[in-house]
Amino acid sequence: MRILHTMLRVGDLDRSIAFYTEVLGMRELRRQDYPGGRFTLAFVGYGPESEGAVLELTHNWDTAAYEIGNGFGHVAIAVDDAYAACERIRARGGKVVREAGPMKHGTTVIAFVEDPDGYRIELIQKKG
Repeated sequence: MRILHTMLRVGDLDRSIAFYTEVLGMRELRRQDYPGGRFTLAFVGYGPESEGAVLELTHNWDTAAYEIGNGFGHVAIAVDDAYAACERIRARGGKVVREAGPMKHGTTVIAFVEDPDGYRIELIQKKG
């Protein structure tokens, strides 16, 4: 078994795809409209779905926004340099909500950014 994807509901699909591709550097892998159900699924990731987990962005056509609630945590992405990643993300219009630095009670360097719908993305600097 392996994890295939994590699904996030998004209010504006084009805005979300722009964030994940232009700001975080993912690729749009595939997209499918379901007119009968009035929704679109778009999959984004860093590589083919056959090789790694991706994000499924679900856009329900009649819903402009969602409440994230208190159960969602974050999606994590490995980066070579969290400090440089924050600068690149900020330069591309992304929102850094926790600057890069060591995690509390540890030494791992992390940062957090936020997507257009308010989902938190943790950047974890690779060790070594």
